[in-house]
Amino acid sequence: MSLARLGGGLDTGFLRSDLTRRRPGVSRLLVAIVTLLLVVLLTAPAFAAETIAVVAAHLIDGKSDQVRHDLAVLIEGDRIVAIGDAEIIPADARVIDLGSATILPGLIDTHVHPLIREDDYQTDHLRESSAAKALRGLKAAQDSLRAGWTSLRIVGDTDVFYAPVEIRRAIDRGLFVGPRLAVAPHYLSITGGGGDINFFSPEQHLIADGLIVDGVDEVRRAVREEIKYGADWIKLLVTGAFMSAGDNPKDVHFSPEELEVAVAEATRLGVPVMAHAHSAEGIKQAVRAGVRSIEHGTFIDAEGVRLMVEHGTYLVPTMYIGDFYIDERPDAEAQQKMVELSKRYRDEFFANIGAAIRAGVKVTVGSDFGGYDPLINAREFASLVEAGMTPMQAIQAGTRVAAELFEWEDRVGTIEAGKLADIVAVAGDPLADLSELERVIFVMKGGEVVKAPEPNFR
Repeated sequence: MSLARLGGGLDTGFLRSDLTRRRPGVSRLLVAIVTLLLVVLLTAPAFAAETIAVVAAHLIDGKSDQVRHDLAVLIEGDRIVAIGDAEIIPADARVIDLGSATILPGLIDTHVHPLIREDDYQTDHLRESSAAKALRGLKAAQDSLRAGWTSLRIVGDTDVFYAPVEIRRAIDRGLFVGPRLAVAPHYLSITGGGGDINFFSPEQHLIADGLIVDGVDEVRRAVREEIKYGADWIKLLVTGAFMSAGDNPKDVHFSPEELEVAVAEATRLGVPVMAHAHSAEGIKQAVRAGVRSIEHGTFIDAEGVRLMVEHGTYLVPTMYIGDFYIDERPDAEAQQKMVELSKRYRDEFFANIGAAIRAGVKVTVGSDFGGYDPLINAREFASLVEAGMTPMQAIQAGTRVAAELFEWEDRVGTIEAGKLADIVAVAGDPLADLSELERVIFVMKGGEVVKAPEPNFR
């Protein structure tokens, strides 16, 4: 098409002004300039994204049960485009050679509380503004990313307002670098439940960090409010908890009617539901109501296991945190209930999770940690192995299976062509020593390098 014909087809009304009407030559000059710019933009080749090749001696792709060797992962923009030997690497590609390292999909923690910083989390949320907690939570999320956790699910956090949602939005908008986040802003609790504050006198009017709801109408309204303000998930405290004062983890809190309306309302609005549930009966009621995941599952019985397999419900057992308090913080004043219960029920808990694993329940990695050192989150892998998984199954629980829980399997969780380039690497063999996952040396999220080893690393 000629410039004259292209220019003749333009709507030049936006160029008309008193000046151009008085001086037609100015109008023709402006039309010519705009036409030339359009021709350049329409005919110039698109700017090609940089091609990156990540090369390492070993590859765990999150999908296969076998380790693959001496391969390159080819990345264009934010996506993996190919996996193969050195012959697939274009001459102009930027090569990141990780030598003898093992590369894996970005790790996914399905149960985190990045705003929590104190053992006494039930009142710590009253000490700072929502804005301050958002800043602190953002820092914790960024630390987790550098530790290899490219995706996190925040499962209710210690904020009266919606700081976790704002963290997710800021990352999604590109204001800050951080992991991919799925967020349940609060947990819904009954009066006197694990999300309530049960250890102050009735004269005090404190604001709990959970949403306190009683009855079908309050539950429905709370679900709608969470979704209104940006929730990706709804979290229900179906039973009592280990870490909160004044309640019993073996008690069932919500009624079947309350559970059913919560799941029905969330499902109608396209949002999945997770259920914090320790007791066997609470687990079964939540699964029958249609929740997508059970968090903790401490006292699950054979019928609960059967129901979870039948319904395809995921289990997030959060096992290591009990050992953490037993071994590293046994004198934590605010968590003496946690320490005592973890000691008393540890063997039973691990045996119950082992039974669920053997039966085929879909189990994911969830650490239950907050704004602590993110390196300890990876100890959950070893806990799953102690309960009965192989090391490869545990790694898949923190990659592919976790992505399936989020319904993100089309984007993350495995290293294969078409997926987002969320890739991490460790120096050694994580199948021989799962603690390697506490020492991630390389992190890439969506094709952007977040952390890299020293240039002389091999």
